[in-house]
Amino acid sequence: MAGSENLSKLILSFLEYLEIEKNRSPLTIRNYHHYLSQLLEFIKNKKPSPALLDITPENIRAFRKSLSSKKTLKGSYLKKKTQGYYMIAFRSFLRWLTRNDYEVISADKIELPKGEKSTVKFITPQETERLLNQPTVSRVIGLRDKAILELLFSSGLRVSELVALNKDQINLKSREVGVVGKGGKQRVVFISYRARKWLERYLVARADHYQPLFVRYSGKKTDPTTKGESLRLGVRSIQRMVEKYRRKAGLVVKVTPHVLRHSFATDLLSSGADLRSVQELLGHQNVATTQIYTHVTDRRLREIHDKYHSGNK
Repeated sequence: MAGSENLSKLILSFLEYLEIEKNRSPLTIRNYHHYLSQLLEFIKNKKPSPALLDITPENIRAFRKSLSSKKTLKGSYLKKKTQGYYMIAFRSFLRWLTRNDYEVISADKIELPKGEKSTVKFITPQETERLLNQPTVSRVIGLRDKAILELLFSSGLRVSELVALNKDQINLKSREVGVVGKGGKQRVVFISYRARKWLERYLVARADHYQPLFVRYSGKKTDPTTKGESLRLGVRSIQRMVEKYRRKAGLVVKVTPHVLRHSFATDLLSSGADLRSVQELLGHQNVATTQIYTHVTDRRLREIHDKYHSGNK
């Protein structure tokens, strides 16, 4: 009977599709699994063995209402943005079902909750210079940290993209870096002359032949595979390192690797780069994502209006 298909099995098939066909990251798959499992558990409270036909407008409305009253481990209510992540995963699941000829309600009928407009956190050029000048470059660890900070700011890389880099993905002569971003999407980013200088100094100081571009120097210092994978620096290590130098620089504003990514985009747009080019450099699939940098683009539009409109002369 149409609609009698086991909902739990369909969700697992969808997650397999994301992993195999769409090449989504393990983090994305884990998040989608969490969001859809919450929906499954909600329906199970009403019906022990949820089927596809249990995805009804009534159940969807009730689930959304439950999200608005759901509390986090810290005791606060789920933010509108977080509630939106649930609905994004759910809509993606419905679209997959539709493409596979299952009879379900249209994904377009699932509206995302309207939340507060997100603001971009970035640091000024002066604050950026203070941060970048904090590592002590007389040691290889300091050279590594300096190279990481310079690379983050000059390329706009996501921290996950940075830690995944191998040495052979960097062409120091042309200042190009081959990156595999979200969804396995490949792109080329460019680094500044200053970032190249510090990367060169760091790589010369490396006394190993390991593949990862950035390796740790604490804990066990040898790798049984000879490729150095167990020594690859992780995302949390980069985040802690940036925070360490933020405190050392005496910066009040919270600085993360993603703030440096925002600062990279802000720096380019402030200097005259167009939005489409910045979109490509950031690896945004949709230019609408890049339009969060209205704090820069709005100001530039005002300057253009003031300079060129005849009524201002």
